[in-house]
Amino acid sequence: MDDKQSIPDGARRDFLRKGLTLIPAVTLASTGLGVTAQHLMAAPQSTPRPEPKVPATPKSSDYHPTFFTTEEWAFMQAAVSRIIPADEFGPGALEAGAAEYIDRQMNTPYATGAQWYMQGPFITDAPAEMGYQLQLNPQQIYRLGISATDSWCFAQTGKNFAAKDSATRDNILGKIESGELHFDAVPAKAFFSLLLQNTREGFFCDPIHGGNKELVGWKQIGFPGARADFMDWVERNEPYPFPPVSIRGERG
Repeated sequence: MDDKQSIPDGARRDFLRKGLTLIPAVTLASTGLGVTAQHLMAAPQSTPRPEPKVPATPKSSDYHPTFFTTEEWAFMQAAVSRIIPADEFGPGALEAGAAEYIDRQMNTPYATGAQWYMQGPFITDAPAEMGYQLQLNPQQIYRLGISATDSWCFAQTGKNFAAKDSATRDNILGKIESGELHFDAVPAKAFFSLLLQNTREGFFCDPIHGGNKELVGWKQIGFPGARADFMDWVERNEPYPFPPVSIRGERG
């Protein structure tokens, strides 16, 4: 894979649809998406839905991170650009502002684990069905995970993650996801899992949270956003004909 290659058409569209349904219910509920998302994915249609218009690339943002350092910010932008890359269907997570969304989240009680049970015992190899078992909060996972990744990259080639080409970034992210890379301070799989989840959230969230700029994520999957009349169309079993609308009234 090189800089010009992208995820195949069907694979990307399938990933985006699955990504929306995999976002935690609490996240969807906070943006008003919880119920409509499930109906959008499950509702049958009597006639084929026309392909959505390819979203235009959002304007470049002058956002300056408040949590991530300059080096960490470069990593975040490089990482989200490969998790959901731009392709013929439109902008990817980088253009949609997913990195900005994550930086904003790092300044909330969620990121410090304020609402989590953070007492021991801590079992790093516990099965997934037991839930989160680490002593680290999201802020710590990102800080330690980015540092460990950049240190590993630099030791290999003298360049950090952000300085590598797209194919190499993909390969490294795959190693982190599979746990092939071992980090002393944080489990690699836990780091990738958080990065993947937050990138999806940043691509599909309401723009009020900093991501999904110009509603590009919703446009690519045909999601209506905060439209009160959407459920009426679902019950009529007809394609929804209107563009998405954000909580604050921004229209796609």
